[in-house]
Amino acid sequence: MITPEAAVVLCRFLLFGVAMLLWGTFAYLSALVPADLSERIGGRLQIYASFGIAVIVATTAVLLPLRAATIGEGWSDAIDPSTVVAVLFDTNVGRAWQAQAVAAALLGLSVFPSAHRRQAAVAISSGLLLASQAFTGHAATSQGGIGFAHRLNDIAHLLSGGAWIGALLPVLLLMPLLSDTEFASEARLALIRFSNAGHVAVAIVLLTGIANMMLILGGLPLEWSFPYQVMLSIKIVLVIIMVTLAIANRYLFVPRLSHSMTQAQTAIIQATLAEIVLAVAVLGLVAWFGTIEPN
Repeated sequence: MITPEAAVVLCRFLLFGVAMLLWGTFAYLSALVPADLSERIGGRLQIYASFGIAVIVATTAVLLPLRAATIGEGWSDAIDPSTVVAVLFDTNVGRAWQAQAVAAALLGLSVFPSAHRRQAAVAISSGLLLASQAFTGHAATSQGGIGFAHRLNDIAHLLSGGAWIGALLPVLLLMPLLSDTEFASEARLALIRFSNAGHVAVAIVLLTGIANMMLILGGLPLEWSFPYQVMLSIKIVLVIIMVTLAIANRYLFVPRLSHSMTQAQTAIIQATLAEIVLAVAVLGLVAWFGTIEPN
C-alpha cells in the first residue's frame, strides 16, 4: 500500500508540473506571442488547460488530508476532522495550503473570461499557485530576514523555471507555422521573443538555484550519504544538460532556419522535446527531495 509520504510526493509532482506548464504556456502566449497566433495556439491547448486545472484543483483538495496523515500517525489521520483542522490552522503547512487553495480557486474561475483574457487569467492564477509552493518546502523552515529572503528566492526560482519549462510546449506548436505563409512572420517574431525572454529566465533559474543551495547547505551537495544531496546533484547535472540544449537551440539551430528550414526545425523540435523530458525528471526530483531533510 502506498504511504502518505509517497502520496504527497506524487501530488507535489503533479502540482509542480501542471502549474509550471500552465504558468509558462499562458504567460508566454498572453505576453509575447502576437494576438492572432496566440488565440490559434491557445485554442488548441484549451482542452489540455482545462484538464490541467482540474488536476490542480483535485490535487490541492487531497493535499491537506495527506499532510495531516504525514504529520499525524498515518492514513487514519487523513480522515480525522480534528487532525485536519489542527494542521490547517496551527501549522505552516496548513497556512501555505490556504494560500494554495485560494490560488487553485482563482485558477478554476479563470476558465470563464473571453479567450485572450482567459490566457492572462490562467497565467496569473497559476503563477500565484506556483509562488505559494515556496511556503511548503525548506524555505518555510527559515526564520526572520533570512527566511523572508529564502522564500523570495524560491518564488523567483519557481516562476523563472516555470516560465522556461512551460513555454516549451507552445514553442513546439509554433515550429510548423514557420512554413505557413499566413503565420510565418508572427511565428518567427514569437520565437525571437521566447529566445530573448529565455535568456533572462535561465539566468534567474541558475542564480536563484545557487542561492537556494547556499541557503540550505552552505555549499555544494558533496555529502552523498544523504539522499537529498544525491538527488540535488542529479538535478544540477540535468539542469546543466537542459541549459546546454537551450544554448544549442538558440545559437546553433535557430540561425540555420534561414538556410535549411526543414533540418533546423527538426533539430529544434528534437532538442526542445529533450528539454521537456529532462524537465519532467527534474520536477520529479524536486517533488521528492523537497520532502526530506538535506543532511
